[in-house]
Formats: sequence, structure tokens, C-alpha cells
Amino acid sequence: MEIVEPVGKRVLLRKDEDRKITKVGIHLPDKMEIPTLTGRVVAISAQVARDEDYPIKQYDRVLFNPRHGIPVDFEGDNRLFVIPVEDVVAVFRTGKGKED
Repeated sequence: MEIVEPVGKRVLLRKDEDRKITKVGIHLPDKMEIPTLTGRVVAISAQVARDEDYPIKQYDRVLFNPRHGIPVDFEGDNRLFVIPVEDVVAVFRTGKGKED
């Protein structure tokens, strides 16, 4: 079984499904899709794992800029992308109240 392990300052993401329905319930034709900028971290490089400036962990849901993403032709649905860690712009966290 092959695995994909990102190197350098990169992460491997599984892009979320593109939406075919807008938030207000409008169905889009098959050729029109709302581009998805969210995904789940599948793997991170050893360099990113050691760097405290990047609080990204495996299985985190993230918001990312897909411009520099490299598609990985590894599975049939082709939703895997290697992304430079600088293109991960936010990590979704559960809402924990801050103590004052």
C-alpha cells in the first residue's frame, strides 16, 4: 500500500466536496460549482510538525488558498492536494470559552 508523505513546509489535505447547492438552497447546474476552500489534514511533513509557528495537526479541518495546491492522483475521487503550509490560512477549532 502506498502512502503520500509531504516534505518541506507542506501538508496533505483532502478537499471537502464541492457544493452543488448554495446556502439559500439554489441548485446549481452540474458545470457550476462553488469552489471549496476547506479540507481535512491527512498528513503533515516532519518539518511542519516540529515548527511551533504552525499549530496544525493531522485531522484538523482547515481553510486554505488552493492556488499553489498540487493535486495527488492517488485515489479515484482525486480530492488529495499537497499544499504549502503558508497557504493554510485558518484552522477550525471547537468553540471553547476564554477565561478572563
